[in-house]
Amino acid sequence: MPSKVYFTRDISSEGLIRLYDKLQVKLPGKTGVKIHSGETGNQNFLRPDLLGPLIRHAGCAIVECNTAYAGTRDTTKAHWKTMEAHGWTACAPVDILDEEGDIALPVRGGKHLQENFVGSHITHYDSLFILSHFKGHPMGGFGGALKNMSIGLASSRGKHHIHVSGTDVQGFNALMTADHDSFLESMADADRAIMDYFPGKLAFLNVMANLSVDCDCCAVAEDPAMADIGALASLDPLALDQACVDLVYNAEDPGKAALI
Repeated sequence: MPSKVYFTRDISSEGLIRLYDKLQVKLPGKTGVKIHSGETGNQNFLRPDLLGPLIRHAGCAIVECNTAYAGTRDTTKAHWKTMEAHGWTACAPVDILDEEGDIALPVRGGKHLQENFVGSHITHYDSLFILSHFKGHPMGGFGGALKNMSIGLASSRGKHHIHVSGTDVQGFNALMTADHDSFLESMADADRAIMDYFPGKLAFLNVMANLSVDCDCCAVAEDPAMADIGALASLDPLALDQACVDLVYNAEDPGKAALI
C-alpha cells in the first residue's frame, strides 16, 4: 500500500498543527522533537514563533546534537548559548543529546556503516517527531526528514563517521572531500539504525519555506532561491522527502533549478 503524505499550503503555526493531526498518530511515552537550531548568522532557519506551538502540541522536548565543524554549535557550551539566543530554550525544554557523550546503535545490513553514533540522551525518549526545514544543501543536494534523522541525530563524532562512510579518515577536510555517493548511502545506513531503534514510534513533517540552496548550518547562507511551497507530513520519511523533491521540480518557479 502506498504511503500517505499530507500537504498544506498554510505555513502558519495553526496550519502545521492541523497538518500534524492529519497523521492521527499518538507517539508513545516521552517524545523528543528534532529540529534544526540554526547556526548563528543564518537568516533562513525556521523560528520558534512558527514551530513552537507545534512542538508543544506534539512533543515533550526539543532535541539536538552538536556539530562536527567549527561554529556556534560545535561544543555543548556554545550550542546552549545558540539555543538561548535563537529562542528555543524559551519555547520548550531543550536536550542536547550528546552533552554527555554518545552511544553506538547497530546498523542492520548497512552498506557502509556497522554502527551509528548518536547522542546518549536518545535513550531518554520513547518516540521521536522529526520536524525538518526542507531546503537545499551544499553536500546532500537537499536536507529534509532523512538528513535530519541521520546527520541531525548523530553526535559530533557520529556526523564525522557518516561523512567519511565509517572509515578512519580524520580532519575537517575529510568531511568536505569524502566520496559523495558513499556519504549519501551512509546517511541511509544511519536512518536505518534510527528506524530500528524507534519502530513505529516516529512521525515526520517537512516545512518547505525559505528555500535556499544552503543548509541552516551555514552562518552565511544564500537567500531563498524560490517561493515558499507549503508543508508536508507522513509516517514514511522516504515518501515525504520524495514528495518534497517532486514539488520543487514541478513548481512554476525558475529558481527551482538552483535548489536541487
